[in-house]
Amino acid sequence: MDQVEIFKALSNKTRLQILNWLKDPELHFPEQKENGFENGVCVGQIHQKAGLTQSTVSEYLTSLQRAGLVTSTRAGQWTYYKRNEETFAALSQLIQSEI
Repeated sequence: MDQVEIFKALSNKTRLQILNWLKDPELHFPEQKENGFENGVCVGQIHQKAGLTQSTVSEYLTSLQRAGLVTSTRAGQWTYYKRNEETFAALSQLIQSEI
């Protein structure tokens, strides 16, 4: 776990908002409910909700993925993202024990 990479990824309001949305995708992305959330949330849904350019949202998701905070799954032409709860647990433990 690269602590510096994680805290850099967390230092942006929109990236934090994306992580919050992905924590409860059923609530924040109801339009995807019929397709399910087993692979995560489609990048197009995240892009639409964020209201930013596709390239900016992709850059933010790449930053979160590089930090290990989200994982991605490709399904055909679509990419789905979900939170990596193992990283959040490790980060919580780090904060409690070392910071």
